[in-house]
Amino acid sequence: MSNNLQAELDRLSQAKRLAEISREPELTELITVYLSDHGQDHLYGFYSAFVPSVKIEASLAAIEWDLNTGRGVPGSVEYYENNNRRVEYLRFGNDSGIEPLIIERHFYDIRPDYKEISEEFRLFHDLYHDRKEDHYYKIDDAGNEELIAIVEPGRIRIRLKEIRQFMAVREMYLAIFFDCREYSSHDLETLGLKEGEREQRVGLLKWHFRYGDFRGGIDDKKTYSRLVGKRLIEPLPKEKSGFGGFGEKEAKRYGEFIIGIDKEGREIVHTSDPSHLSNNFGANPGAPNYLTAVHFRKEVLDKYYQKPGKYSVEDSLLRCGSLWSMMMDNHHDDRVVAWLGDLGRDLPYEEQLYWRSYNIPPTGGPSETFIRRQLLAEFAKSERVEHIFQQNCEKLKDLCNKILGWPLLLPLTPEDAHHFRGIRVPSSDEQKDFDELVQSLTKILIDSLNEKALNALIPPEQLTAIKGSIARLESAFGACGVSDFKPHIDFLRKLQNLRSSGAAHRKGGNYRKIADEF
Repeated sequence: MSNNLQAELDRLSQAKRLAEISREPELTELITVYLSDHGQDHLYGFYSAFVPSVKIEASLAAIEWDLNTGRGVPGSVEYYENNNRRVEYLRFGNDSGIEPLIIERHFYDIRPDYKEISEEFRLFHDLYHDRKEDHYYKIDDAGNEELIAIVEPGRIRIRLKEIRQFMAVREMYLAIFFDCREYSSHDLETLGLKEGEREQRVGLLKWHFRYGDFRGGIDDKKTYSRLVGKRLIEPLPKEKSGFGGFGEKEAKRYGEFIIGIDKEGREIVHTSDPSHLSNNFGANPGAPNYLTAVHFRKEVLDKYYQKPGKYSVEDSLLRCGSLWSMMMDNHHDDRVVAWLGDLGRDLPYEEQLYWRSYNIPPTGGPSETFIRRQLLAEFAKSERVEHIFQQNCEKLKDLCNKILGWPLLLPLTPEDAHHFRGIRVPSSDEQKDFDELVQSLTKILIDSLNEKALNALIPPEQLTAIKGSIARLESAFGACGVSDFKPHIDFLRKLQNLRSSGAAHRKGGNYRKIADEF
């Protein structure tokens, strides 16, 4: 037999496809729950639905699909009872208890058709829909985004773990229906095959296979094979559902941190579990206090500055959206300090491990600002330049609106807002960090100058000779009788030159000279 005929036989046998359908997928796997693939020599269809646990045997007794594509939407049934007409609403269009996982939406060629995942499933897991990519994400307690589902034009995949968790609470099984057909231009005799069929059930898998003759053919096709059936997947135990009171409550884990050095130079490490710490109310005598200062390299905050859309690094506060937050002492040049108890109470365990990697033995104590705020309950201004800069930008905005009626610095667009939120003195001397700081300062202080409003303050005869936003600001100051503005204008011009000479372009010969001034 030629290699071509053997390849054709292998394809028609559908052995590989049956093996793929039969295998046990991992919980972390994105499994195919919908497929519509039409080709010249094949037609593959997959569809999925939830079957009540009490109807599993009834489902496996028949080879037919329990729910076809396009079904599973609201409907009604009309019947007569004692000669009285009755109409009953059916949420899924049937009274079998079978529910769709994937719903096909059709709009009569007036609007595009599309597929959507069961709303209850999406709400159960509180999935975020990225409409641009058509991906679904689950956000865990630490703020991490996990990809749960991918919707493509002819295929939908969903992570098995979330499907089985949902089914655990609903007491249902997942039924994956399949109908796979292969076509060949060779007839049965040439292939050495005979028309026939067989049916088999193995556990929760039932399938029917057939070789057939097209008798008259479709295009040039003379032979086909068809694999049709259903594969059922059981739910997780209810205690593994992770949902509300059904799931097991996992004990919170706590990291250990360096809190000192002993007389022999060895690190003293202690758990951050608040229940194992002493406090001012007499708990755990002899244990380290909840307010034990733990020190970290300043670079620990870089991760959070790099994702300003997710994290917020503020004066004495670190936040991840509205999920978690922790007070911290970020008023040092070389380190960050946090209370031992806060690390355990406020940070998810994954974040505790991250902070532990930057943990250093304590050198000195918390800043005066942090002590006054945290221990003395006093108001204290930050002396950190990045905090002062952000505070003064807000003050400038308020004063301009109050006195001028318009902003001197235009608000940053949402796409540029990260330049303001992430402004800081870099934690290292890396060139990349310095360039990013220059770019951000230029964006905030120069590119955002309200040139249109400044033009209104400058005599018309001077406007034609003025080029650039800094020159407009300088002329507006002069026209309004403002004094002592020259140092500020000089700073802005140097900043502009620094960006032009290297931060935004290839670094030229003047770059080092200008950079050294900063």
